[in-house]
Amino acid sequence: GLDKPLPIRYVEYVGRLVKGDLGRSIQQNRPVVDELADAWPATLQLTIAALGIAALGGVTAGVVSAVWPNSFFDAVARLGSLFGLSMPVFWTGLVLIVVFALWLPWLPVGGAGSPAHLVLPAITLALPSVAMVARMTRSSVLEVLREDYVRTARAKGVTEQLVVAKHALRNAAIPILTLLGLQAGQLMGGAVLTETVFAWPGLGRLMVKAIFARDYVLLQG
Repeated sequence: GLDKPLPIRYVEYVGRLVKGDLGRSIQQNRPVVDELADAWPATLQLTIAALGIAALGGVTAGVVSAVWPNSFFDAVARLGSLFGLSMPVFWTGLVLIVVFALWLPWLPVGGAGSPAHLVLPAITLALPSVAMVARMTRSSVLEVLREDYVRTARAKGVTEQLVVAKHALRNAAIPILTLLGLQAGQLMGGAVLTETVFAWPGLGRLMVKAIFARDYVLLQG
């Protein structure tokens, strides 16, 4: 339909879009929906793994930093957060490949097929989110630990572990969960570079392949 005026082409495209028709891939000669359906599970798997690492690592580091503020661990955690937020994921991925796949041949370089293939790309994708969650958790828990009801719980003889787990972390969870929800979407979009570095067969790698192949229909989908 490239011989038709732009408004007509746009209306026709939106009409097909409503029906779930994204066109056919120029390179593969397959419906774009099928191409996306094949790549979607891999990206979802990578995103869920990275989000789990971000939640577990970030919350743990943030809580420990808040319980012992200005300690050696707190200083290392804040320095690590700065590092995690500053380093681009493609550079981090290449460093992890060199260390854990070449120097220490513990994990595969790239591809998919086993849980071991998921480790390096998930860690690479999760590092910036770990840093953000750790900083948010630290500030939220520190603020809650200064509240009167925490002081009252301690005065009643409640153990410090219960104070942190039941009173501090539970009441500080709202901004942390909000951040994790936002990070879920950002991880999905940030997977493009990570999937390219590790040859992970997801939507990000599919997008890069479409760019190099000039497959505009697939790229648009």
